[in-house]
Amino acid sequence: MSIPLYSDEIELRVRYGETDQMGVVYHANYAQYFEVGRVEWLRKFGVSYKQMEADGLMLPVIKLAIEFKKPALYDDLIKVKTQLVKLPSARIEFDYEITNKSGEILTLGSTVLVFMDVKQNRPTRCPKYLLDKLQN
Repeated sequence: MSIPLYSDEIELRVRYGETDQMGVVYHANYAQYFEVGRVEWLRKFGVSYKQMEADGLMLPVIKLAIEFKKPALYDDLIKVKTQLVKLPSARIEFDYEITNKSGEILTLGSTVLVFMDVKQNRPTRCPKYLLDKLQN
């Protein structure tokens, strides 16, 4: 089954504490930008990450890839585009593109997360309510 490419974009301003002494975003902060993109992507589909956790479902990252093209700098306004790769099963996969105000690609990335049942401490399938929202 083919799905439309579900994507969402958010804008963030690079904060001083996210940079090194040269004013360049420290590399580990890109994983946080991706997380913000994912949480907002879920919210766009009416799914609260907080509620998922309260329901006993976690989404740990099992794969993270980042390709740095150009640096993001202190006080830059950046755009994080988050796109679903394919319909989720026990895993959910996202691609990311971070651009600056001029539209230049700064960073490309991807993550794979697994749906985990906290009580069983085992992977589980994507919740039906999320699949229903994606298929409508």
